[in-house]
Amino acid sequence: MDRELKIVINPEDAGIRLDKLISMKTEGLTRSAAEKLIDGGYATCNGKALNKSYRGAEGDCIFLLLPEPEKTDVEPEAIPLDIVYEDSDLLVVNKPKGMVVHPAAGNRTGTLVNALLAYCGDSLSGINGVIRPGIVHRIDKDTSGLLIVAKNDFAHQKLAAQIKAHSFTRIYEAVVHGNVKEDDGMVDAPIGRHPVNRKMMAVTEKNSRSAVTHYHVLARYEGFTHIQCRLETGRTHQIRVHMAYIGHPVAGDPVYGPKKPVPNLNGQCLHARVIGFVHPRDGRYIEITSDLPAYFTGFLAKLRQK
Repeated sequence: MDRELKIVINPEDAGIRLDKLISMKTEGLTRSAAEKLIDGGYATCNGKALNKSYRGAEGDCIFLLLPEPEKTDVEPEAIPLDIVYEDSDLLVVNKPKGMVVHPAAGNRTGTLVNALLAYCGDSLSGINGVIRPGIVHRIDKDTSGLLIVAKNDFAHQKLAAQIKAHSFTRIYEAVVHGNVKEDDGMVDAPIGRHPVNRKMMAVTEKNSRSAVTHYHVLARYEGFTHIQCRLETGRTHQIRVHMAYIGHPVAGDPVYGPKKPVPNLNGQCLHARVIGFVHPRDGRYIEITSDLPAYFTGFLAKLRQK
């Protein structure tokens, strides 16, 4: 059932943009979500629909209609989940390689979201919409490792703010082609859609966003280097694009790496190893580490034998 909120503008709120004001006054509602409600005509004053740039005066009374959440047509599936942390606000999942995070064309079943809907029921945040309930950030289908899921909009908003402020710890391990000469380095290069192949990302100045990856060499082998990567930003395919950009694509990457398959490796060797965040409810810093999976350790063992 739809519900209506009444917001009376007090002296300190006068002159604040409506989208910002609504997100401030409505727990768990992001500014972008507030903007969508305003654009849909759900915010009114004196019976007239307002626009997002409206700046109210002291004493104005704004009514905000919150529609009943849209029902998802994504089917829950009883797929086993490797849950490494859980409380009433969030959970951290160790995603296996090969699992898609959320449904899309060609992948309507077998996704992490299908599994989460079966495990959590209605207890997932709705900020990212009905297709991506609870999903705060993503990792690629063929990347294994840790991913955080929000159970409510309050937790989602707080976690998303940490990601935006670059205070959210995300450390990956990868095996890349070639000998990375420097023990430590940084790639600071903007990422956007590939100008020709729209399914790919690329380092580009056009329609791009800033992207920063810090890397550290863990071990060197014949033809390959085992590295650790810390994300300062979180762009689509960021590590894969950045490492390919500096001439060291991720081993087994079928999109950004060499077309010739790597022996003894089925798909890319990239694992989300560490995730760290301030708990949205109580302010504790939590850091979780995932063991390297068998495909990764097996490939390293083969490299050591060379």
